[in-house]
Amino acid sequence: MALTVTKRSSVASWSSRVRARWRDASVAWIWIGPAVLLVAAFLFYPMINTIWSSFFNADTTRFVGVANYRQIFTNASMLEVLRNNLLWLVLGTAATVIFGLLIAVLADRVRIESIVKAAIFIPMAISFVSAGVIWKFVYQYAPPGQTQIGLLNAIITRLGFPPQPWLINPAINNFALIAVYVWMWTGFCMVILSAALKSVPEEILEAARVDGAGEISIFFRIIVPMISPTIAVVATTMVINVLKIFDIIYVMTGGDFGTNVVALEYYQQLFTYNDFGLASAFAVLLLLAIVPVMIVNIRRFRVQEARR
Repeated sequence: MALTVTKRSSVASWSSRVRARWRDASVAWIWIGPAVLLVAAFLFYPMINTIWSSFFNADTTRFVGVANYRQIFTNASMLEVLRNNLLWLVLGTAATVIFGLLIAVLADRVRIESIVKAAIFIPMAISFVSAGVIWKFVYQYAPPGQTQIGLLNAIITRLGFPPQPWLINPAINNFALIAVYVWMWTGFCMVILSAALKSVPEEILEAARVDGAGEISIFFRIIVPMISPTIAVVATTMVINVLKIFDIIYVMTGGDFGTNVVALEYYQQLFTYNDFGLASAFAVLLLLAIVPVMIVNIRRFRVQEARR
């Protein structure tokens, strides 16, 4: 009799635990269900549809396999687009992170630190379009002998040098555009890296100085290794930003004179040439370039969390 009661009690306890678990799961899905549906409708479905469309012709009426991808990697103008994106990826990321780190270190040693950081961070408050308009006037070019209304050419002509067609000359225009991006995003990198610098224990730095270490040695052997996780996060953010760069180039050159990049080429193929297949292939390339960066970032976060 006692055994039967015990079994019934165990069954009832198990049944109540199952009901509680299902109730908790139901409540959770009620709350996250709308978000999951929105993500599926506005993220996963468009992504799958874009990947599918990349294997079709311009009006998506005929399956062409990998022809669009073959065109991207064999056509001279398309290869120029990929080369420009690679140039942006290397120079844009390296310059913003390096300048942001250097400014963060140097600004930390002056009395007007907050003023310096605010002045450098101000460009972040400007949209890419506004920055493009501003710097288009800075790079404005007029032939020699005419009045230079562009700030940069006005300065160099005053110094005795000839004016330069900064946005027209293929040898320098991509570097001029990257400089605008660096001007905007260095402040962001500086703020994040400055916060990481504040977390470096002052006792460690003082001990290194007492042992005779120079400031350069302290920077490379102590500061950089200790804030390397933050540097990696900032660099990852810059990589993703650069891969999607569009506004500055669209406003300043429209992709002409050898300045086109993947995001702008995608826009032109879709809205100017109505080539849905090739445009989708460019979008897939951007996705394939960004996903590995995100995976590496997620894995690094998991490693850091495991260490804690």
